[in-house]
Amino acid sequence: MNKTATEKKDYTATKNACKLCSPLGAALVFKGIRGAVPLLHGSQGCSTYIRRYLISHFREPMDIACSNFAEDTAIFGGGANLKLALENIRKQYAPALVGVATTCLSETIGDDVPMFIREYRAMFPEADLPPIIHVSTPSYQGTHMQGFHGAVLATVEALAGDGRPEDPGDGKMRINLFPGMASPEDLRHLKEIMTDFGVPATILPDYSRTLDGGPWTEYQRIPEGGTAVADIRRSGTAAASLEFGRILAEERRTAGTFLEKAFNVPCRRLGLPVGIRETDRFFETLAAVTGLSIPEKYLEERGRLIDALVDGHKIVNLKRAVIYGEEDLVVGLASFLGEIGVMPVLCASGGKSGYLEKAIAEIFPEHVGKGVRVLDNADFVDIEGAARELAPDLIIGHSKGYTLSRRIKVPLVRVGFPIHDRVGGARLSLLGYRGALQLFDRIADTLIQQRQDASAVGYTYM
Repeated sequence: MNKTATEKKDYTATKNACKLCSPLGAALVFKGIRGAVPLLHGSQGCSTYIRRYLISHFREPMDIACSNFAEDTAIFGGGANLKLALENIRKQYAPALVGVATTCLSETIGDDVPMFIREYRAMFPEADLPPIIHVSTPSYQGTHMQGFHGAVLATVEALAGDGRPEDPGDGKMRINLFPGMASPEDLRHLKEIMTDFGVPATILPDYSRTLDGGPWTEYQRIPEGGTAVADIRRSGTAAASLEFGRILAEERRTAGTFLEKAFNVPCRRLGLPVGIRETDRFFETLAAVTGLSIPEKYLEERGRLIDALVDGHKIVNLKRAVIYGEEDLVVGLASFLGEIGVMPVLCASGGKSGYLEKAIAEIFPEHVGKGVRVLDNADFVDIEGAARELAPDLIIGHSKGYTLSRRIKVPLVRVGFPIHDRVGGARLSLLGYRGALQLFDRIADTLIQQRQDASAVGYTYM
């Protein structure tokens, strides 16, 4: 029987959550906008935790500002703190944009952040102030992915078609691409694809350089790279928007649906392009929208992927896997595993959209309730209990599942965010034929190593 969010647990607290806080997702989006500074309206501990968590995954320094709540702020409100923080950021960073994400504390006391921002602007009527984007991100109501998508939506709503005459559009066919929480390596791959198609693309967010750059001779408060504010303003003139995520496609209000309703920009809602089927759909949609042919190099990449799947089929076929993480990633991974003959016996997420089971059922209609178990709104206590019953051959997910992997003695293939116990989490590729090939190799090699380590002779050839 599948377990839903409405069933009662035998404990009241979440233990080792399989999700992260909403402001973290919002901060990541703002780090992907050129010249932007994220500002958390709340206590200093929130910004310190989020900075440290992101740094441990991306291995890059980063600044995240904070309005620095104290005891008196929690009682009398944080308006003065927010205005002071905004002014400090303006003087010290000269940002192109400030993204304000609210934390649990400021949301709980009911701070009216839009009013505070209006009051701050009124204090400097002659100043050329940057756009200030506000997104509501109380963690007690959502996950890091809801904060992420909320920040993308808030940014597009605030900037697209804001009437500035200097941003009428450049006359070229442009595509808006909202890829979700992809790795910097995958963002670079998506940019390469758009370049090969010869179509300018506004990818939001784009932290492929800001969170995975080269060495510095001196500290940069705002790293180079990111989606330009001017390009976001032109998003209402695009030929189409592409959004990744089967779970996101169930939401009524997203950046893509806003642009479709407000500016008649058609929105194509696709699954995360992991594996052959979903990547085929992405390339076919891109070709249909642009009227251009799929570049030959990607047809060759598809061929190499299929050849590799044939070569390694005997290694992975009929294996059983536990997968966990953010919901759209779990759906994408499940789709790919089905293509290579691996049964995803457990698909688990800390998200609680209520759409996960439906999305998995669309991929495995004959197996849900039989061979595939779905857990949403789950923590690692739930996941470990189910995994012990299901006896998988491998586990696929981020590094927070390592202790689970160690306890039940099943190898972990690290995918997604966060990856804190390995180098290179930001450089892992997952999307497209290229990413699927790399993931397949890692899955197959993990199974080979497991069998090799268990061998009495430790063979060196197969």
